[in-house]
Amino acid sequence: MELAPSEEFDFKRGKGDVLLIACGALAREIVALIELNGWTHLDVTCLPAKWHNTPQFIPDGVRKKIQEAKGNYTKIYCVYADCGTGGLLDKVLEEEGVERIAGPHCYSFFSGNDVFAEREDADMRAFFLTDYLARHFDKLIWQGLGLDRHPELLSDYFGNYEKLVFFAQVPDEKLQILARDAAKKLGLAYEYRETGFGDLATFMSAAEPA
Repeated sequence: MELAPSEEFDFKRGKGDVLLIACGALAREIVALIELNGWTHLDVTCLPAKWHNTPQFIPDGVRKKIQEAKGNYTKIYCVYADCGTGGLLDKVLEEEGVERIAGPHCYSFFSGNDVFAEREDADMRAFFLTDYLARHFDKLIWQGLGLDRHPELLSDYFGNYEKLVFFAQVPDEKLQILARDAAKKLGLAYEYRETGFGDLATFMSAAEPA
């Protein structure tokens, strides 16, 4: 399964007592965890991953999904971190009575929020990729930021970064090659860390019906 950045996505299996409302960039990992662990009580609906570049759409998009789902599930969870919404997503979730996964962004919860916080100073000038972003770097980052058309903007966007850190959810040499190529394009040093699913797996394992 591969989800394009602009796509929404629904995954339903089993009795579906619990709904996860998630970022499309997490769809592959969420479905993998559901199938690996036999969590048949979990359904998933995902919003477009391209909203990474336009986080102002996330709060209202999540609210719409919540309101559409109420009455059909005993419990709803949000699998978004703050993701650049500046607290606006948390405001929506508080109003709707929905819990989200902890963390400022997916890089943090894939690393493990505690681990990410411990490395904050060392990674202050790092640009991060996940498996999804490594696959879709050209579409989401290079083209999404207009660098394919205006390469002179590279220093404006990335001049303060020193390294690209690839947080790998699964070991995959092809993704490592893509991540190294992305670092080269951006003119950054490359660093690889195999994080696995981090706090995402913990959060999903606790997503039980009411």
